[in-house]
Parts: sequence; structure tokens; C-alpha cells
Amino acid sequence: MQRLHTAMTATAVAAALTAGGLISMASANAETEFSYGGYIKLDAMVTRTDSGSLPSGSIGRDFYIPGLTPIGGESNTYTDFHARETRFFFRANQTLANGETISGYVEFDFLGTAGGDKRVTNSYSPRVRHAYIQYKNWLAGQFWSNFQDTAIIPESVDFIGSPDGIVFNRQPQIRYSNNGFSVSVEQPETTVTPNLGGTARVTTGDTAMPDFTARYQQQVENIHYSIAGIFRRLEYRQNGVDATEAGWGVNLTTKINFGPHDLRAGVVHGEGIGRYVGVNSVNDAVVNQALNLDALGYTGFSLAYRHVWSAEYRTNLIFTRGKFEDKRELTGLNANDHTQRIAANLMYQANERMVVGFEYSRATRELLSGADGNLDRVQVSVQYSF
Repeated sequence: MQRLHTAMTATAVAAALTAGGLISMASANAETEFSYGGYIKLDAMVTRTDSGSLPSGSIGRDFYIPGLTPIGGESNTYTDFHARETRFFFRANQTLANGETISGYVEFDFLGTAGGDKRVTNSYSPRVRHAYIQYKNWLAGQFWSNFQDTAIIPESVDFIGSPDGIVFNRQPQIRYSNNGFSVSVEQPETTVTPNLGGTARVTTGDTAMPDFTARYQQQVENIHYSIAGIFRRLEYRQNGVDATEAGWGVNLTTKINFGPHDLRAGVVHGEGIGRYVGVNSVNDAVVNQALNLDALGYTGFSLAYRHVWSAEYRTNLIFTRGKFEDKRELTGLNANDHTQRIAANLMYQANERMVVGFEYSRATRELLSGADGNLDRVQVSVQYSF
């Protein structure tokens, strides 16, 4: 009987995957429901850097990474086209014999992976974004960090939109959620700046204790809000260093709806949270002269306003900034002082499935030495969701 059910389920999945417009379907005995979806997206952008170069193959040519804005050198202009943000997901929901449900979810795209170039085929490997199991109040697998609030990510033509000033992290974890409260234990990792190392990075792989997070979120009429905290242990046991340091952070976020419009805002502050914020544009800690670790501080701000002009047109205005603690006596003057991005876009809803976006942005990165660089980008995208 089990063999028959497996065969019928496999047939159902095959039928779903070959039925073009079919979004989901159930197995023959209705115990397991499979679904799939995602979107296909083309990005075309022209980028100008006024102080240095972004080499071909750099992830900063595909989407905005705060720590990659060049500083030092001649101005350059690039044109890039790619479809790497295209993504697919698969979900299975199963009803158990006792009436409870269990689900599994896998999602992948093609950003940030090796294996392709712009010369002939533009072939890129897929990467795992999410892969998790949900059962009762539990989640186990790779998902957004519980320290993050995805509600404040703005609608943007760029992949992230406001990375400088927000928590942005996906990783393996075990999470328990109940009535707006959630706690998690998550994958640990420590990124370290060598003594007087500027923006250099050592990814230690030495951390023994998982990262702990707690969050409370709620929706009160038109206002969503979230309060999250994290506690971590930073460790480095290489190159003559044998040290640990505590890290902590607080993340306050809100999304306020005004009819069809909305305002999204957040502030995050902490020490030793570098890999959670600004796409790791600051490290977690720095090695001091005594070969111990000093946690590096960070404060991030983000603000985005979405205005809906009509059923077809809407605009998003975005401001985001990450400010790093000044520890020049340990990092040297070539460490980042702050990064910032401002952007404005126009989104055209061509039909219920396709959106065409146009966006202009300016990003700035400044070092403790005062040296800085700007990155200006005009980006157009076409996205079909299915």
C-alpha cells in the first residue's frame, strides 16, 4: 500500500510540473499537497563608480553590496544584464494520521554563485535560499534569521534595496514560535578584522556556542512592529590568538499602512553583530594588541516610503545607512566609517503577473581616513511571477 501511495504521489508531482500554468495540486489520497512557484526576473543596469573599479565577476555588479563600493582609483562605467535573481520554490504539506500537518519548503536562485561568465553562455549554478521543515510551533532548517524582520525590506528593483541599515541574514536554525513570540538557536560564525587590518577579514570557523535570538512581533490595526534581540559568543583560535568575546544586538522595526501606501522603518544597534548587518560590511570583532578580541559596534537606520499612484503605478523612496564604531587605534584608518544608499523607483504593474521596474540609486562608502567613493546606478527590471 505504501509503495502504491508513493507511485501515485510521484505521478501527481510529475503532472504538476509539466502542466505549465498549474500552481499546486494534491496527491491521489489528498494526504499530501505539493506546490511550486517563484519568478523569472531580468535585471539591466548601468553603474558608475567615481573612485575605483568593480571587476567583472564581482557580486557587486549583480546587486548592491555596501562594502564593495570602490574607494581609490579612476572613475568607471559598466553595463550589466543578468537573470540570476530568478527563483523557484517547492513546498509539501502533509496531513498526518492524527490530523496534524507537517510541511517542507525548498527555495533556490542563482545569485552569488560561481560557474558562469559573461563571455558565451552566462551559465550559473543554483544556490539554496531556504530549506526548512515546519511542524506545530517548530521550524528546523535554513530560513531568515529570527533577529531579522522581513516586513521592512522595501519594494526595490535592487535585490535587497536597503542593506546598509537592516539585519539581513539567512542561516540554519531551530526556532519555536507562539502568539507573536519566537526564540531560536542559530548557526554561529565569527568574522574578525586583524589588528590594523582595515577592511580585511578572517572567517574563523571557531565558534562553539550557537547564536541565540528572541523576537516579539504584532499587528495592531494598520501598524506592524517587531522587537528582536540577539546574544552571541565570538571566538578566534588561530594565528597566535586564543580569545572569546560577547556580542549582542537589538533590532526595532515597524511597518505602518496608510490605506494603499506604507512607511517602513527600522533601527538596529549592537556590538559584535557584523555578519548580520550591512551584508557584513563591518566585522564582528577586531584583534587588539594583546591578541584578544574587541567587539565592533554598529548602528543602522532604514526608512522607505511606498506610494501607490494607481492600480498600475507605485513609487518607493528609500534611505538606509550603516554607521560603524570608530576603533581606529585597532583597525587602522582603512576601516569603514559608514555606508549609505538613497534610491527612488517607479514600478509598473503591467498585469497581475508582471512588473516592470525603473530605479536610480546613489551609494556612498567612507573610510575612517576620510577617503570615500560613490556608486551611481540606473537599473531596469522585468519580473514575471508564477
